[in-house]
Amino acid sequence: MIKIGIINISDRASQGIYEDIPGQAIASTLNEYLKSTWEKEYAVIPDEQVLIEKTMIEMADHKKCCLIITSGGTGPALRDVTPEATESVCTKLLPGFGELMRAKSLTYVPTAILSRQLAGIRNQTLIVNLPGKPKAIRQCLDAVFPAIPYCIDLIGGPFLECNENVIKAFRPN
Repeated sequence: MIKIGIINISDRASQGIYEDIPGQAIASTLNEYLKSTWEKEYAVIPDEQVLIEKTMIEMADHKKCCLIITSGGTGPALRDVTPEATESVCTKLLPGFGELMRAKSLTYVPTAILSRQLAGIRNQTLIVNLPGKPKAIRQCLDAVFPAIPYCIDLIGGPFLECNENVIKAFRPN
């Protein structure tokens, strides 16, 4: 079974003050993108670096998620620590993901330069940080997802088959 982790990092959503719309947006988008059957590991947690790291490690090492997608905690605010947590648990960083997401977001809002999204690899898991706004989540995923299935192939993960009517994965011949 293909397992994908979704982590919404939000103090207010973790306390029930806000509905977990970002996490739902990620799951909905993945359901549109993927023809492969997949199972989600799901968490809504506060902006606490140690807890973010622990949740990523649990999903990667114990739950065996091939992909973990986070939302939230990527801005410049004092409590935004998702990139630091991601960097701490990854053995390799993939800066192209953040560069592309910021470039895409800049076509919509000038504040995209404040975003600190990144991606990295922990063993056989790709971790991708997304912003917390549902509209930005879709814009960023549309930009980077074509590279995700091949990246997962390269790190020894399962084959992700995409719904080519929605998004085309790029795999070199």
